[in-house]
Amino acid sequence: MTDSPTGLDRAMTEPSLPEGVAYGPRRTDALGTACRPFRYFSADGLVLAGRDHGPGDPALTPLLCLPGLTRNGRDFEPVAARFAATRRVVSLDLRGRGASEASPDGSGYDPMTEAADVIAGLDRLGIDRAAFLGTSRGGIVTMVVSVLRPERVAAAILNDIGASIEIDGLIRIRNYLAGAGSNGPADWPAAVQATKAAVGLAFPDLDAAAWERFARRIWRDRGGRPVIDYDPAVARSLDALTPDMPPIDLGGPFAGLAGKPVMTIRGELSNILSAATVTDMAARHPGMVTVTVPRQGHAPLLEDAPTLDAIAAFLDGLPD
Repeated sequence: MTDSPTGLDRAMTEPSLPEGVAYGPRRTDALGTACRPFRYFSADGLVLAGRDHGPGDPALTPLLCLPGLTRNGRDFEPVAARFAATRRVVSLDLRGRGASEASPDGSGYDPMTEAADVIAGLDRLGIDRAAFLGTSRGGIVTMVVSVLRPERVAAAILNDIGASIEIDGLIRIRNYLAGAGSNGPADWPAAVQATKAAVGLAFPDLDAAAWERFARRIWRDRGGRPVIDYDPAVARSLDALTPDMPPIDLGGPFAGLAGKPVMTIRGELSNILSAATVTDMAARHPGMVTVTVPRQGHAPLLEDAPTLDAIAAFLDGLPD
């Protein structure tokens, strides 16, 4: 992908060696939090990107943030603003999203490949284990990493994702992604309106400033015009969905978190993660912390004080 709204994700050199990571100069994100953008190579040679809000207290477990299906690390700017002063916070753009390079043939947009990319990122950054915060697709990738490399996942925070996914919610996502088009809105006010039209029912209480922030995290700026910030091929996995399908069972990957501290955040208005699924998850994983974000749907924005306070309490309780 190309330049972000702030341009900070492109202000760096390319990785010089497949084993290395290339850091750009320290910058501030849209909320004023200091970070260093970085890049590294995937196993198949794509240049992947992220932000490192470090160094934090080395005695505390780093927090690794993984975004949703078509989203990017900008979604975690409120999280970094809250925690980066004391704890290392790293966010990744999954392949084909944000500042990460797209697959030339549209392949590799699956949780297994993305989990391998994440593990490679941890290796490059010298992070042996982290607390994972995964929104939607990022939560699925978190569970897969815990199956593949359980020693890398110290704890998991699943944001509006869990052991089962409701089909009607996925179809709604497919429909509004199809309506986004490849060129994007004509200008930023139109981008804000397009964002509200797509997900306004899931976030009925956002004010004008919040919608502006939301839009700026979804779209990227190209010469003053908003454009989509992901490879359209990312969404092809949703093409085959039909309303008569049963919920998607992720019980196997969720079982990979057994024995680990887990927190599940659900939007009260979510059509992806049902309240019944959260109840079932809590029965399968005794001790799981559950949080419901009032008046938000898929996926909670992780910027309100009560939700951030709950995340802080969970992280503070980890055996660092």
